[in-house]
Amino acid sequence: MTYLVHILAGILVVLSGYVALYATKGATLHRKAGMVFVYAVLPTCAAGLLIAVVRSVAPAINVPAALLTSYLVITSLTTVRPLAAGSRGLDIGALLVVVAVTLASLTFAVEAFANGGTRKGMPAFPFVMFGVAGLLASVGDVRMIRSGALTGAPRLARHLWRMCFALFIAAISFFIGQAQLVPKPFRIIPLLALPVVLVLVTMFYWLWRVRIKRSFRGIVGVSLPEAV
Repeated sequence: MTYLVHILAGILVVLSGYVALYATKGATLHRKAGMVFVYAVLPTCAAGLLIAVVRSVAPAINVPAALLTSYLVITSLTTVRPLAAGSRGLDIGALLVVVAVTLASLTFAVEAFANGGTRKGMPAFPFVMFGVAGLLASVGDVRMIRSGALTGAPRLARHLWRMCFALFIAAISFFIGQAQLVPKPFRIIPLLALPVVLVLVTMFYWLWRVRIKRSFRGIVGVSLPEAV
């Protein structure tokens, strides 16, 4: 049953995530697909976490992946839809979770590199990825907690990269992590990697639109419509 929930919710995560990613930003379809993505991510991660812990299915990879993805989605949502009360407590709790994930992932990465590039058969890449993403997110959380709620471009950028990176993790898990389930004639790694890479490319494009291009136009005195 847990596997079924994980698979079905995971499919919904990928479908809704790509719709939200490429829908017109701020439009009804974007908002609704984004909320479906959030609601689908949480049971997917909960089921994945349970499978990893109870059945010992690559816990060093799957536990950080589940915790980091849930954290990114929740903090991205509260960035644009802040809670009426208790948000500071949630922000501090989320920071503690991502710090723990970061420290564990970077520790595993060091162990992997010291062991020739793997840790108990797992490559160093996912540990490095989770560690770096967690570190960047931790720094952003500390700054936000110290300065207060974000507005304007920083607020949009925080929402953007966190949702996109959560989709990136889901896409890797779906297209690359489950490649063995794809019929052999279609099991072409560059083809399976394409939708994963597209998430990153799109994320950097929107970050450029929101932060760099908007800042540049502000300097030269030209207004830029809302990007997201």
